[in-house]
Amino acid sequence: MKSISGKKLCKIVEKKGWILRKITGSHHIYEKSDESKIISIPVHRNQDLKLGTLKSIMKVAQLVEDDL
Repeated sequence: MKSISGKKLCKIVEKKGWILRKITGSHHIYEKSDESKIISIPVHRNQDLKLGTLKSIMKVAQLVEDDL
């Protein structure tokens, strides 16, 4: 699995219907209106996310590797 930046992941989850609710520091908080789930995506310049962080966000957001 390739790693991507937080900025790029934000664009992907927005296309999948997640709505940006707030930005706290360098973390973008998204929620989905039809579900009670929240995801927090760290956006640190253009640094790639660590693989464990990326997999955890993908699991909650119900993304597959092909979505990246």
